Amino acid sequence: MKKVAEICCDSLEGALIAEKAGADRIELNSSMYLYGLTPSIGTIDLVTRHCHIPIVAMARPRPGGFRYNENEFQTMYADIEAMLDYNIEGIAFGCLDEHREIDKDQCEKIVDLIHKYDKDAIFHRAFDAVEDPFQSIETLIDLGVKRVLTGGLTEKAVNGINLLAALQEKYGDKIEILAGGGVTSGNVADLIRQTGISQYHSSCKSWRKDPTTVNRHMSFAFAQPPHEEYYNVVDYERAVQFVASVKK
Repeated sequence: MKKVAEICCDSLEGALIAEKAGADRIELNSSMYLYGLTPSIGTIDLVTRHCHIPIVAMARPRPGGFRYNENEFQTMYADIEAMLDYNIEGIAFGCLDEHREIDKDQCEKIVDLIHKYDKDAIFHRAFDAVEDPFQSIETLIDLGVKRVLTGGLTEKAVNGINLLAALQEKYGDKIEILAGGGVTSGNVADLIRQTGISQYHSSCKSWRKDPTTVNRHMSFAFAQPPHEEYYNVVDYERAVQFVASVKK
């Protein structure tokens, strides 16, 4: 089976590092510390001009869950329309209803739009918030979604190995399963061996200090001690190790 190493990036620098490290594909977003939001058009423009591997762009209009009101959905739809004009492989999105089931109406509109541009529809980790993963993945298959990113309904994929294996065995010939959530060079071999999944997603992140984050009067920190003055970046060495571990 062909193995795929996808690296999650939220900047031009991160995308360039991922490509240099040998990644097969980039998931481009913003605000990785919020589990990823829609990237800016400027970022998409720069990344598509300077990177030469497939790029999937995230469409997520706000942090928190995945139940979107009409204003949020229209924003998401407009963002997707704008992003589809660029040289990207597809869009990662996810819409759920109040019962934690796939919102068929919203998802169908998005999938139809993506397919109109002959690009791939990818369901992101909103899948890990569903009530019934088997019913949900069947709905995604019926809608024409190409790939689903999941940690097996857990924060870390290693804790969802049993469900990941079951989904791969039952649906792997109908939809691509991309395992993500705490995936590293240190655990991906076990995931491959125990699930049979061939595609893996990792942020490969480390910390970089910005001395303007905290001063005597104000803090703009999002991270907990000891990283109050830091933000996340894609780490080249971790990315190289992740890609090599996937490809073994």
